[in-house]
Amino acid sequence: MAQNKLIRIGPVALSSTTTTNILNPPTTTGGVNTGTSVANSYYLLKHIRITNKTASAATCSLWIGATGANAAGTEFAFQGTSIPANSYVDWYGLQRLDTADFLVGGAGTATALTFQAEGEVGIA
Repeated sequence: MAQNKLIRIGPVALSSTTTTNILNPPTTTGGVNTGTSVANSYYLLKHIRITNKTASAATCSLWIGATGANAAGTEFAFQGTSIPANSYVDWYGLQRLDTADFLVGGAGTATALTFQAEGEVGIA
């Protein structure tokens, strides 16, 4: 059975640059005579909440792909979703992110929206 650790990510203010890296699992490097080959870590995202802290609606979009990129076909969640003033939207699921995966995205209005998530971190 995996010995994953529960994690909380954020809150992080979303910028209006939709290629901003929001989340990427860390690598495991270093150590001497570990006796085992330890690979990299991964995240299991289970819940994402985008909160609008302003008095006006704002949009949000998220992608999974390369660092600083939001190429067609890598759309993940909330593509252009309008989040009402002083409200929030939730995503629930189970999405694995490896060290080569970057969750990128942003808001239609700078710092109007806040990203937070819950999940697990494990060793690949």
